[in-house]
Amino acid sequence: MRLITTTGLTLQQAGRTVLRDVDMHIDRGEIVTLVGPNGSGKSTLVKGLIGALKPLHGTVDAMRGLRIGYVPQSLAIDGLLPLTVRRFLCLPFRHDGDAMARALAEAGVPDLGEAQMRTLSGGQFQRVMLARALLMSPDLLILDEATQGLDQPGAADFYRKIEHVRRHLNCAVLMVSHDLHVVMAASDRVLCLNGHVCCEGTPDVVQDSPEYRALFGTGTKGAFAIYRHEHDHDHHHDHEHDHA
Repeated sequence: MRLITTTGLTLQQAGRTVLRDVDMHIDRGEIVTLVGPNGSGKSTLVKGLIGALKPLHGTVDAMRGLRIGYVPQSLAIDGLLPLTVRRFLCLPFRHDGDAMARALAEAGVPDLGEAQMRTLSGGQFQRVMLARALLMSPDLLILDEATQGLDQPGAADFYRKIEHVRRHLNCAVLMVSHDLHVVMAASDRVLCLNGHVCCEGTPDVVQDSPEYRALFGTGTKGAFAIYRHEHDHDHHHDHEHDHA
């Protein structure tokens, strides 16, 4: 099932055209990753998809009633503010205790409800942010540089959790990341951006493309693939996993 489609999407930020003529789609159950150098338009595209930026040209067509869960690049919380995880999860919408407990368990942090946000480690904070997104019961989960600040083992652990969430909820996942080695292996499809779509396809196809290699060099292929899974392309069943 197609969840969201862009056709000829052109987006501006601060009067400057950042992305031109983007044609893309996301289907239920798949993991799609956006890669590209700094300033290539990855976060701008996300803003266009969630409606935070209006297209200069082109269209964004979403499935009726599409629910999006969004984990932003960063979130500043006043370190002096006494704020428990449960209270944080109720901003800006209140949720019942059972729903919050389920979301925290799904995100892998079932015991953090009463913890103070300011005491969380980087990995715990990202898991709580994931739980907050899961409270939306999303059809599409968007992660914008969600592992920024985590070390490689922490990032790989987070992506394993995302794979579990995808299987369990049968939602689509759109990831924006600089963790090329990990994310490329964790994806069904990859879109490489540099002001437009340079190349797209399966991770292996993209990594072999001249456009990708021109941007990232030839040494990126599989260099640190600490997480890898094989797809049978039937997202209603569990996939085989192979941890390298």
